[in-house]
Amino acid sequence: MAGKERRRLTDTAIARLRPREREYTVWDRSVPGLGVRVRPTGGKSWVMLEHAGGTSKRISLGPVSTMTVEEARRQCHERRARPETEKLTCPARVEPLFRDFVEGPWKEACFERYKPSTRRSMGIVLAKRVVPTFGSKPLDRIGRADVARWFEAYSRTSPGGANRALDMLRQIMNFAIACGHIQTNPARGIARNPRPRFNRFLSREEVERLHRVLDGQTRKGDRQQADIIRLLLLTGCRRGEILGLRWSEVDDDRLMLADGKTGPRTVPLNTLARRILERQPKGESAFVFPSLRDPARPRWPELPLWYRARREAGIEDVRLHDLRHTHASHAVMNGVPVPVVSRLLGHSNTRMTLRYAHLGDRDIEQAAERIGRSISAITMSP
Repeated sequence: MAGKERRRLTDTAIARLRPREREYTVWDRSVPGLGVRVRPTGGKSWVMLEHAGGTSKRISLGPVSTMTVEEARRQCHERRARPETEKLTCPARVEPLFRDFVEGPWKEACFERYKPSTRRSMGIVLAKRVVPTFGSKPLDRIGRADVARWFEAYSRTSPGGANRALDMLRQIMNFAIACGHIQTNPARGIARNPRPRFNRFLSREEVERLHRVLDGQTRKGDRQQADIIRLLLLTGCRRGEILGLRWSEVDDDRLMLADGKTGPRTVPLNTLARRILERQPKGESAFVFPSLRDPARPRWPELPLWYRARREAGIEDVRLHDLRHTHASHAVMNGVPVPVVSRLLGHSNTRMTLRYAHLGDRDIEQAAERIGRSISAITMSP
């Protein structure tokens, strides 16, 4: 142990250990061969040196978060007290099953910190896509080939969903590394599916056609869906923010969203948006757009009217999210500064807003024409 970092380990001293550029181990002075391994990610785990059959090897005892100093010392003494033959034949450590790790340490340390809406969406992916595949395997038995096969199969039907599931699996396995269960992440190095970049937003004429179609559909009894679609365009909100909107979040000329994607935020309401909200019937439901079957719940995310309306309006290549895109683009085209648009959309930085701030071909052509006339006037002046 010469030249190694040693100190009398206490729970307080371990909590003060900070990650460095490289992994390091601090050894206990009270129990030689017992130490705390600190990874660059900040993960800390108990390790011990075990001698058997004339060789010495480092054994992982588990994450620091699940074991106090006294418990680690006791486990170290118990292992050393076993017969030599038992040390050679018994495995040093049985890693937890993936599903047990997810339901236990990961959920407690990571999952519970997400917003309620994020937990709901992540829970669905876990239950339907991740746990059924890897749940019965010990953490250290999940290999890169297993992850690659699973990701490839999922990508055939849902490239975007496969990307989200891969990101979640990678995060879980990174936490498993921090806890000392595995050495490398089996999801590392697997490339996400490339996603097309959408520059689509509705022109002025397309907006007019969509509204005419919505007016016609409203008379057929689809008023609620039509109003949701209009609000998405008029506010630039995300679909979940409008579908889950509660009356308690409507405050005269603004929405006080309690659970936006980037946290609580305020959305100003223009005159048309206020009129739409004012005409919604106020019943016993807490939601502005309650489910028709169960008013105690918000409306189901799917909007069948949207698919009919965009077909009749001749805009079948437009996604529902492009209404938010349209809101931002028309704001920029009308001279609203990008930082202001960023605040309206609830973006954490203006770089995200710039993805939405595209100009239509007609606007670009008109700008070029204005520049041409200006330069022409200069060159033709006496």
